This record gives sequence, structure tokens and C-alpha cells, in this order.
Amino acid sequence: MDDDRGCLRLVLAVPLFLLTVIAAYFCWTALTIRPSGPWDDDAHAGIILSCVLTIGAAGAAAVLWVLSPVRRVMRWWCIGPALLLAIVASVRWGMGG
Repeated sequence: MDDDRGCLRLVLAVPLFLLTVIAAYFCWTALTIRPSGPWDDDAHAGIILSCVLTIGAAGAAAVLWVLSPVRRVMRWWCIGPALLLAIVASVRWGMGG
């Protein structure tokens, strides 16, 4: 039984890891884009899009983790990094993309 859980944990970790990496990439872009000024609408739109994509990827990871079979084999801290990235993106978005 423990062998099955280890294999299941590995299989379920892959999508959680990939979604977290996607969220990290878009969060990084949201934090590194610097508008030239208040008139730079393209940069502001890029920041907002990056924040939305970060929150979307982290939300998808959270939805995956909330499923009962996943939650039984994955601990709560597995979803922590994705949720932290979503919080950072929300703060960045709130600061005025």
C-alpha cells in the first residue's frame, strides 16, 4: 500500500510542480516589468496579464490539490509556494499594474 502511495504522490506532484513553475515565471515577469511612466499602457497591460496568469496557474494548482484523492497523499505545504506566488501577484496587481 505504501508503494502505491509513493507512486501516486510522484504522479500527482508533476502537475502541481508544473503549475507552480508556470506561476513563478509569470510572477517573475510581473515583478520585473517596469513601465517608462504612467503613459506606458503596454507595460501596465503586461503586468496585469502576468498577474492574472500567475493567479490562474496558482488557482489551478489549488483546485487540483483540493480534490480528495490528491489531498490524501499530498501534504498542505505542497500547495504553499503556488499560493504564495498568487499573493505576491495580487499585491503587485494592487500596487497598480
